[in-house]
Amino acid sequence: MRFAFCGRVSTEDQQDPEASRLWQLGRAQTLIEPLGGVIVAEYFDIGETRALPWKRRPRASALLAALADPRRGFDAVVIGEPQRAFYGTQFGNTFPLFTHYGVPLWVPEVGGAIDPDNEAHDLIMSVFGGMSKGERNRIKIRVHSAMASQTLVEGRYLGGRPPHGYRLADRGPHPNPGKAATGKRLHGLEPDPVAAPVVVRIFTEYLRGLGIFAIAEGLTRDQIPSPSAHDPARNPHRDTRAWSKSAVRAILTNPRYTGRQVWNRQHKHESLLDTEDVTLGYTTTLRWNTKDKWLVSQRIAHTPPSSMTRSSPRPRTSSPPAPAPDPPTESHEPRTSTSYGAHSPTPCAGARCKGTGRTTRRTTDAASPRSTPSPTTSTTPATSTCARRGSSHRSTNG
Repeated sequence: MRFAFCGRVSTEDQQDPEASRLWQLGRAQTLIEPLGGVIVAEYFDIGETRALPWKRRPRASALLAALADPRRGFDAVVIGEPQRAFYGTQFGNTFPLFTHYGVPLWVPEVGGAIDPDNEAHDLIMSVFGGMSKGERNRIKIRVHSAMASQTLVEGRYLGGRPPHGYRLADRGPHPNPGKAATGKRLHGLEPDPVAAPVVVRIFTEYLRGLGIFAIAEGLTRDQIPSPSAHDPARNPHRDTRAWSKSAVRAILTNPRYTGRQVWNRQHKHESLLDTEDVTLGYTTTLRWNTKDKWLVSQRIAHTPPSSMTRSSPRPRTSSPPAPAPDPPTESHEPRTSTSYGAHSPTPCAGARCKGTGRTTRRTTDAASPRSTPSPTTSTTPATSTCARRGSSHRSTNG
């Protein structure tokens, strides 16, 4: 009898893919070989979570397509580990196809082929589906607890893209013996000699009183590469050297610039892929957690901006830069009360400047963000008139 072997392994199982494939294949062969069975085809998914239904797993989906082909080349399907193959109610949604096309499904737990008319067989497979779901939940809890401890106590870098101004540094062999045996290393963050001074400049100028627009404008004017230009691999879809307000804001509000490791800022949210067909399973998206769910290391884990190099690339003013301060420990909104200095050297080119409500204009020294405003202050309704080139103004809208 010719069999097709079906199995699955994912990164959440914390197992070597080849080792997992071999022990699942071994269980399948132990079941069928005494009866003269031989495996002639394999459908083994690697890196696919068990929560995905068969239709969305590449190899499992190919197996379902082969069931409908009379020239499929095999007579039955054998599964070495049902908990790896079926999750939740997947067995009940998938097995009817085997029955329809007359292809027996063999599993070690029933000692052979599943009988579609046997209630005990159906109950056993349903139990394994529930156990698979429970096992996945336990894995998630264990992994989350371990990573939380590594963050809080060790301040360990747990992966992800380094913040602008940092780069990855080797910290030696991985503490997990299994991962160390495969050559994996422990990593940490260290200042990037090119980008770190830019981060120092951003925090220095912000605490001097400049707003995020003025900071971004100055960095662009001084031809300092933006994060995506400095490291094109960060955002390959972007091809610009210009700094955006959002890039500056992301640096100012990132708590990792305190020098402490921060984890759990985001979580995976699962939602139904198709509400009209729940058998298609869920889709996963990342969502931001509230600050009370963030986990912050108890000690300094990497060099904060206050300890980075003091040199700032191409300073905008002739005055010496102020010492680099510690970054804010909390998120900051754009400073709407800051004078932004001279605006872009190019006029609005005929664009209409719209305003709602009222704006307040004060005459200030554009070169000194902390200059004392002139006693003369005028409050006028917002108009569509653009500010003249080189003039200084501030808007209540920031």
